[in-house]
Amino acid sequence: MTTSTVQDVSGRLFLAVGRLSRSLRQAGVPGPGHGAISALATLVHHGQLRLGDLAAKEGVAAATMSRIVASLVEAGYVSRESDPIDRRAWLAEATEEGERLVSGVRSTRVNELGKRLERLTPEHQAALAAALPALEALIADEER
Repeated sequence: MTTSTVQDVSGRLFLAVGRLSRSLRQAGVPGPGHGAISALATLVHHGQLRLGDLAAKEGVAAATMSRIVASLVEAGYVSRESDPIDRRAWLAEATEEGERLVSGVRSTRVNELGKRLERLTPEHQAALAAALPALEALIADEER
């Protein structure tokens, strides 16, 4: 690909993925906002984390993550305890209720995406299926 083609594809992909993600988030059930759901999903995936590590994984400031976790603790989706190694730090962990919420949100969004995929032509469906390995390669390093 030429540089201009890469830039064009990058821009179009960025907009399409962002708009699709936002649209699927809006199709979900009412509840915690996107930042809280994202943090909760990270806790479900990684298990117990220090607040600073969770903030780093989510790409937000520690103070922001502290507020997000406090709201999730208040709602019963996260438990928080002091770190036995460093009493100044806190460890956060998803509760069973938090795990159920993440599972429900994911299920709702996957179902909505499935409905949208079914409305596409077979050619577009095949093109998306063929693009999945490339899309997964784009995020492979981020998930480690």
